[in-house]
Amino acid sequence: MASSSGSRFFVGFLVVLFSGGLYANGCYLSIISFGDSIADTGNLKQLASISDDVIFICGPPYGQNFIGQSIGRCSNGRLIIDFLAESLGLPLIPPYFNSKGSSGMGRQGVNYAVVGATALDASFIEAKWSERSVINASIKIQLAWFKQSLSSICGNASDCRNFIGRSLILMGEIGGNDYNYPLSVGQPIDEIEPIVPLVIDAIILTINELIVMGARTLVVPGNFPLGCLPRILTIYGSDTEEYDPITGCMTKFNKFAEYHNKMLQTKLNHIRELNPNVTLIYADYYNALMRIYRSPYEYGFTNDKILKACCGCGGPFNFNVSMQCGELCKTVCDEPDTYLSWDGIHLTEIAYKLIFKSLFQGPYTIPEFSPLCPASSQTEVGLSSYI
Repeated sequence: MASSSGSRFFVGFLVVLFSGGLYANGCYLSIISFGDSIADTGNLKQLASISDDVIFICGPPYGQNFIGQSIGRCSNGRLIIDFLAESLGLPLIPPYFNSKGSSGMGRQGVNYAVVGATALDASFIEAKWSERSVINASIKIQLAWFKQSLSSICGNASDCRNFIGRSLILMGEIGGNDYNYPLSVGQPIDEIEPIVPLVIDAIILTINELIVMGARTLVVPGNFPLGCLPRILTIYGSDTEEYDPITGCMTKFNKFAEYHNKMLQTKLNHIRELNPNVTLIYADYYNALMRIYRSPYEYGFTNDKILKACCGCGGPFNFNVSMQCGELCKTVCDEPDTYLSWDGIHLTEIAYKLIFKSLFQGPYTIPEFSPLCPASSQTEVGLSSYI
């Protein structure tokens, strides 16, 4: 049972929210984010500082175009989640772990995403691929963090359910690292394919649990086209591989990503059938990015840069496995906005901005995203429904 002081805080918080015009661009109270490096806004950086670890992606030149400083984002600047928050009139979503080493939930959202996080438990990946460097921040663990932090913002189960229902839940991207760990050491793609159903099931399990907790609007991204990444092109490229004649991407790796995405969409359709009052949005990260690879000039890119990393130390795709961006190599291109890839693994700010527009202001979500609440929840706008 919430204390009287806690109840007064919660009511006061809601008054501030509703009187502050939060819904000028929509009706979401907050963004609650899970995922990996595509969405992490600083969790790995804070975790590393707590344990005195040195993580190269947490320092320069990463974040060089984000208010002139590196802030734990895997890019030169803003991410998709940053553009999404700005479009909804919300502040940038802070990481769950803060600079003081403590954790908690922000009033207008919180981000649990961690660089390197997986959908499956880290122990499974380690045992399966003999990989000993898997970050222990799976989607299951992130969900546990979320549950623990709810007590800091809502006083009882009903309050929490309403709060979750009026938040936009961003489910990643998550699952890519389950494949990236074995891919980074040259594991054949056909030996990785059998774990795809397990990865999908882990994502679906978390979605179902969030729906039980009261989630009403969830955005679930698919995987990016793996075969276009400078890292994959460098590690697996050879004269015997099949390449897309238009994009130059490796065909079998993109087909693998398509397989993951198709299976994910099939599972999402089933959840929609069982939960007609829930808005479950598939974010087509794959095709939102592929359309740029297919028509680079239309978006201001050129063929000589479209598959190369901006920050890197040589090679045909400016990616070197031994000297990756930010570690021993801090060589950055003069114009990051003319590149899609930032470091051979992650994208540049301009790429994330274009993807955001395709998804949240364009046709690359199923169903198309709307910043407004579902009609069925309009009656819940009043403050009284949260007390």
